Amino acid sequence: MADSWETLKLLADSTRVRILSLLEREELSVAELQEVLDMGQSRISSHLGLLRQGELVHDRREGKKTFYAINESFEAAGLTLMKAACKAVEATDQIIEDATNLQRILEKRKRHQEQYFNSVAGRLGKNYCPGRNWEAIGHFLLHLTPKIKIADLGAGEGLLSQLLARSAEEVVCVDNSPKMVEFGRDLAEKNGFTNLTYQLGDIEEVPLKDKRFDLVLLSQALHHAQHPERAMAEAYRILKPGGKVIIIDLLEHHFEKAHELYADVWLGFSENKLYQFLKDAGFRKREVNVVAREVEAPNFQTVLASGVKGSGVMANE
Repeated sequence: MADSWETLKLLADSTRVRILSLLEREELSVAELQEVLDMGQSRISSHLGLLRQGELVHDRREGKKTFYAINESFEAAGLTLMKAACKAVEATDQIIEDATNLQRILEKRKRHQEQYFNSVAGRLGKNYCPGRNWEAIGHFLLHLTPKIKIADLGAGEGLLSQLLARSAEEVVCVDNSPKMVEFGRDLAEKNGFTNLTYQLGDIEEVPLKDKRFDLVLLSQALHHAQHPERAMAEAYRILKPGGKVIIIDLLEHHFEKAHELYADVWLGFSENKLYQFLKDAGFRKREVNVVAREVEAPNFQTVLASGVKGSGVMANE
């Protein structure tokens, strides 16, 4: 059990409280904290080391990057002290300035992804894209049922949805790239689809009503989410009871260049991680399997995951 006196000592430093105030809002890398706080890496790393030693924060590695977040499993008394310290200074000029800088950093994250997808709108299906192959898509299509309502989250140009709209009752594509949405709408109109629509929106805050869809697709979209668990919770929310989510994504890998080349936030996910996402969101009948492996380096592997939203009665796990 942590010593409350030691926790108080940690909270006596203004820089550490500024860091904790930021991490209460968002998980951040050292580089991002540098930019927000306008401090050197060694100084920030030193404070983070003390906070981690005191169990107030924890870290995780994503390739070569290390991200820090509040340790929500810390003892209740310690968390109360920390939150009280952050609350006491939240109206100060310094904390307000930090919050403004944080918002700018988070907007920069989104712009990086949006710029990439805007640049490839209209040719995404023609160029190489990690994990996108017909073998994986074939497995994907095997799970589909005709005459249902489908939401394609992070759809991009919606190439899959263009196929599914031929038999589905309704297909709604959601993507956060204005160019992708514009191109998809034009393509749907060109192909004469009246049951296929495109909406601008974030997969972590889906602009669709609760319990509306029979099927939710996340095809190579989850690794672009800042918070994949939120995207999974949104998928659960918009599904009807008994509805199904199907995910195609990259298996966890170590190809660092994917961050820059493809605007990937996550270097794929392990099978266990995807299973946990499904479980935490409330899905039953969870299945996760690797379905394809690329023969050329870096040998991306594709994983297919699915789950069913409960219908109010006990379902098989």
